[in-house]
Amino acid sequence: MAGLTHFDDAGHAHMVDVSQKDITARVAVASGAVRMLPETLALVREGRVEKGDPLAVARLAGIMGAKRTSDLIPLCHPLPITKVAVDLREDEALPGIRIQATVKTTGQTGVEMEALTAVSTAALTLYDMLKAAEKSMEITDIHLDMKEGGKSGRYEVKG
Repeated sequence: MAGLTHFDDAGHAHMVDVSQKDITARVAVASGAVRMLPETLALVREGRVEKGDPLAVARLAGIMGAKRTSDLIPLCHPLPITKVAVDLREDEALPGIRIQATVKTTGQTGVEMEALTAVSTAALTLYDMLKAAEKSMEITDIHLDMKEGGKSGRYEVKG
């Protein structure tokens, strides 16, 4: 289990002790997509979704997801999140909705999981809002784009 910080020497899961880490500004950006039929995307674009505005609801769900990450992911620390931004945009080429979440904090551990949870929650909410029109939608490509802050510094997806 060398290098995996969420396991102790005996291989048991534990919450990492971050008390000796420096408090630094931290940011993480994650993204993903919900692929759908062009007809389903047209419902979103034309405002014809009976449940309401799926992009507005998904944006709020993503923000809430980031704030509740430590309740969902067992070994995540509860963090004083200072910013969550969730951007959803239509992409005809996909076709579907692209999602990007940016999360910031000043603390002793990063917000990568919060950004990934924001994207996941927004994507699941889009699925829920649109499933009556299309059950074959795909939630796809959820990944960390960038993180900055802390001892390990900056990580960014190349390409």
